[in-house]
Amino acid sequence: MRRSLTSIAAALAALVMIAMHLANGHAETLLTIDQLVAMAIQANPQVKSARYRLQSAEHSIKQTVAPNDPIFNYTNSDSVKNPVGRAALRQFNVTEAFQFPGKAFLQRDQAVRNADIARLTLDATIRDIRAAVLTGYYQLVLDSSAATVNADNLRSLDQVLKVTQIAYSASQVSQTDVISAEFDLAAARQQQRQYEVAIENDTTTLNQLLYRRPAEPLAVDRTLKLEVMNLPLDSLIDRAYAARQEILEAALTELNSNTALSLAKMEYLPDFTVGVTYDQYLIPNFAPTPTQTNDWVGIIGFNVPIFFWLHQREDVTRARMDLAAARSDLESIRNQTAASITTLYRNMQLAYETALLYRDSLTPLAHQNFLVALVAYQSGKIDFVTLSGTLQRSYAARINYLQAANQFLAGEVALEQAIGTPLTQ
Repeated sequence: MRRSLTSIAAALAALVMIAMHLANGHAETLLTIDQLVAMAIQANPQVKSARYRLQSAEHSIKQTVAPNDPIFNYTNSDSVKNPVGRAALRQFNVTEAFQFPGKAFLQRDQAVRNADIARLTLDATIRDIRAAVLTGYYQLVLDSSAATVNADNLRSLDQVLKVTQIAYSASQVSQTDVISAEFDLAAARQQQRQYEVAIENDTTTLNQLLYRRPAEPLAVDRTLKLEVMNLPLDSLIDRAYAARQEILEAALTELNSNTALSLAKMEYLPDFTVGVTYDQYLIPNFAPTPTQTNDWVGIIGFNVPIFFWLHQREDVTRARMDLAAARSDLESIRNQTAASITTLYRNMQLAYETALLYRDSLTPLAHQNFLVALVAYQSGKIDFVTLSGTLQRSYAARINYLQAANQFLAGEVALEQAIGTPLTQ
């Protein structure tokens, strides 16, 4: 019930966000990353499909303890004319098949676990959709920030072109400097166009995850936020062991395999058939006595595992192998998860350190170097190649910062996927 209320609340919140977005206009309302995730979870067809499969699994639980349908037989016996003509004996028979006591409860346990696995599959689908939205959002932020950096670089290149033109008109430099500056400016303008196309493609990717039209405008907050992660590695691995959906699914599969082994052993125990027959003799001479033309017959039967070495024993052996495989799968997933988290954690730390280095040190230093080189070029102390190199270093420093920040954020998303829950929880 609590999960249902939470789902309803999330759905209402997503609908409110969409309504506000449409009412206020694309240019006025900037969707946050949390709003994008909520919209995707509500609208994405993959999430809806996983929800339907969960409901299907939940409706399969009661069937496991439902008894088999009884079988009713009517016999028109010893008719001298035709099968439905007047008979000497009419029989009414009802039979019911029963499993050995306990089997149905074990089967119900398996159905309950299958529903739990379907719920974990839904959680994993939501997790993956969330990760895809985060990845698409961060890529959009990266390309937008890179386009801003390139726009600043265009202004600097235009300034360099003007400086070379002035110097050339004063016969201080050769025409090669002017041509080189024009070339660099044209290349940067084409690079700007590439960033614009990349931004449009990023928006299309997000629209696809949100189940919207590919070219529909999407106004989002494109501020790049870089926050340090102080969680220790061991705690992240422990959290993954307790929360990652694939690990929990493997654990449930192991329990189901163990139950399947118990059911295989119970095949040595008999299943029963119980029935009752009512005989109605229409010819008194055929009856047990002339005065007793009606009687009742009780029937009970059970299977005998005569060929147990060909059927039951093989089922038990197969169930043991399935159980061993399930345990190995669980150990493998746990081991892979620990290794993946460790690798992602190291890469995140390196990306964060690199981003801070470029943001706080190398980028300001490269920009200062360009300003100094620009003055030095105007005074004839350095050549154009040196000036162009300082501008390229300044541009590269800002781009490298964005790439390192994006690697850190992408690693954070991948780490959340490997753990199974957001790092903030």
